[in-house]
Amino acid sequence: MTTGGSDPARNAVLERIRAALGDGPGTIDIPRAYETVLPAGTDTVDRFHERVADYRANVRRVDDTQLPAAIATVLAGHDATRVVVPSGVPEAWFGMLGSGFEPITDDPPLTYLELDAVDGVLTGCAVAIAETGTIVLDAGPAQGRRVLSLLPDLHVCVVATDQIVGTVAEALGRLDPSRPLTWISGPSATSDIELRRVEGVHGPRRLEVVIVDRHEG
Repeated sequence: MTTGGSDPARNAVLERIRAALGDGPGTIDIPRAYETVLPAGTDTVDRFHERVADYRANVRRVDDTQLPAAIATVLAGHDATRVVVPSGVPEAWFGMLGSGFEPITDDPPLTYLELDAVDGVLTGCAVAIAETGTIVLDAGPAQGRRVLSLLPDLHVCVVATDQIVGTVAEALGRLDPSRPLTWISGPSATSDIELRRVEGVHGPRRLEVVIVDRHEG
């Protein structure tokens, strides 16, 4: 295959791209009149709940006083006792799980083999997007390293209602692009050559989302 500048077909394609982009002096005014928020009156929490469920994730909504019991129920439902708990996860989240529960810290950092052997991981998030049902982690408090949410087969993620925004544009306004961002839309899934759904290829096969209404005081 010719890669140099003498390939007529290549040069023709590049010329068309330059013409379409207006390559040359001056700047291009790109219209940005698209909507950046959801229509007025949209319940972003309900929309997020609906979208997450569409991705075949299990999702439930609780009051903050019910959160520990909800997490205990989720983990018990998966027989998960050895669970990675990143720095910043409040002890109250798992404090009522009893002596059979083994919270595993990531300090010193767990190896890939160690992460593959645990039952799951419990994290918070940085922001969540109602329109797409997406959860974003940025390695901040209660989230840990990116690999923690990729290797374990089960991911239990706590999303506070005040972390839910309507659109991707709103989410980007809350995020620091210099941080390692992980965008999660449902359990990891892909399709094989026969279009059969295969789960757990690029991340957790099971995603449990607990939406919590936080109250001050």
